[in-house]
Amino acid sequence: MSAHRRRFGLAASAYAFAVTMVGTTLPTPLYVLYRARFGFSELMITVIFATYAGGVIAALLLFGRLSDELGRRRVLLGGLACSALSAAAFLLAQGLGLLLAGRVLSGLSAGIFTGTATATLVDFAAPERRGRATLVATMANMGGLGCGPLLAGILAQTAGAQLRLTFWVDLALLIPATIAILAMAEPVKTPDRPRLRPQALAIPSQLRATFIRASLAGFAGFAVLGLFTAVSPAFLGQELKVSSHATVGLVVFAVFAASTAGQLMLERIPTRVALPAGCGGLIAGMALLALGLATTSLALLVSGGVIAGLGQGLSFRAGLSELNAQAEADQRAEVASSFFVVAYVAISLPVIGEGVLAQAATLKTAGLVFSAVVAALSALVLVLLRSEP
Repeated sequence: MSAHRRRFGLAASAYAFAVTMVGTTLPTPLYVLYRARFGFSELMITVIFATYAGGVIAALLLFGRLSDELGRRRVLLGGLACSALSAAAFLLAQGLGLLLAGRVLSGLSAGIFTGTATATLVDFAAPERRGRATLVATMANMGGLGCGPLLAGILAQTAGAQLRLTFWVDLALLIPATIAILAMAEPVKTPDRPRLRPQALAIPSQLRATFIRASLAGFAGFAVLGLFTAVSPAFLGQELKVSSHATVGLVVFAVFAASTAGQLMLERIPTRVALPAGCGGLIAGMALLALGLATTSLALLVSGGVIAGLGQGLSFRAGLSELNAQAEADQRAEVASSFFVVAYVAISLPVIGEGVLAQAATLKTAGLVFSAVVAALSALVLVLLRSEP
């Protein structure tokens, strides 16, 4: 393949990856508006958010091997179609049904792109630059997730049609992504008779101790991302009286930017140091978050989110790198899929628990309990690391 086609393929897949991930977090600063429009409870808002994780997990399990059999381009186009259908569902939503459908479709698009777009970027990279391609995938993934709330918040704050314009812009961004993927060369040779089978989940016995540590840290970190993506608009509005949608979007963007920075730090920090450092960051971040909630301080809440985001990025990539390093080549896909399933369960279940507790007590109480649980899980990982022979 020529260098020109490689560069175009890299640019096309990175742009499509980023735009798809932007679409998954666009609703974040709009949840307050949906709550006011349709009379949803805080619990229902968290359920709407959490259905996204169900779509991601379904895509990871059902379509994890699909691009090896059908080709990268076809699967990426399917992911873009899910993203466009998600935006259309939000545009047409007049109640709960289409909002839930939009979140499931959004999760499917993210689950398809997480594995396939990363593999595509590595396929197009020259052999000596494959490490850099993985970094591009990380930045497209987390950068897109962070830019979604920022874009939606700015549009909702400065333009009309607050619950519509954001998704028209999303569809507009998807058009060049679709054209680029259609024009992109297919980087892999597909079999004449594709075998479509679900992605298996398995943890080899020799990896169980490592998997437990990595998945506990991953669970704690992804729960933090879920908290800021689903519940922070309510925290900021009800507890801190922040009414600016742009500010809400900026706060969530800062957390995802910090996560990206934490993942990039692994290039300079040994893996054996990164996991405990990441867990320490999660503990410190949750302490600041709890203090910010207790004292109604925006500065402390944002500082806690940024430090926790750094810890999440560092511990997540360190845990996944350690699993990939220890797993046999024919086990890596199953182990990585198992790890991501745990991570996306963490985005959904704790956030729903937060909604239940907020409804039974107060949002502040729910936030304080959540902070304590995340800190305790992170501390447990540190204990397990110290007891490692």
